[in-house]
Amino acid sequence: MAGLAETVANGLAAYYEYVAEDLHRWVDPLSNEQFWRKPYPYGNSVGHLVLHLIGNLSYYIGARVAETGYVRRRDREFTDPHPPHKEEALEAFDKVIAMVVETIQKQSAGDWGTGYTAEREPEAKNRFQIFVRCAGHAYHHVGQMIYLSRELART
Repeated sequence: MAGLAETVANGLAAYYEYVAEDLHRWVDPLSNEQFWRKPYPYGNSVGHLVLHLIGNLSYYIGARVAETGYVRRRDREFTDPHPPHKEEALEAFDKVIAMVVETIQKQSAGDWGTGYTAEREPEAKNRFQIFVRCAGHAYHHVGQMIYLSRELART
């Protein structure tokens, strides 16, 4: 029988993989043009939301837990004047999900309660909380991508 730490790690890793699969289900059919087009004069494109998730996970999990050295430039996630091609962005997203899953799997029972701090993240006080908060944040944006993908398919 798996212990609590192993159960937590397996559950979180599976959830991040589910988020990635669902994102791909909705985003893969989009053309590069649709990926970067804003269907409304307000809000973001699907592509910029993908870049935002890459930055979010690379910083909050990568830099602050896995110690990757990643330096976040949050504003560019939404304003990059020369964004990458859709395929390149999705490849980067898949790599960051793999890094998150690998980092989850490296956590020992004692690591989950290790203190946590990061810029713009006053709520998470330990590693368990940041993994949960980032998972919720990621799926929130996948929900937005589902809505945008449906709208883009109509136009």
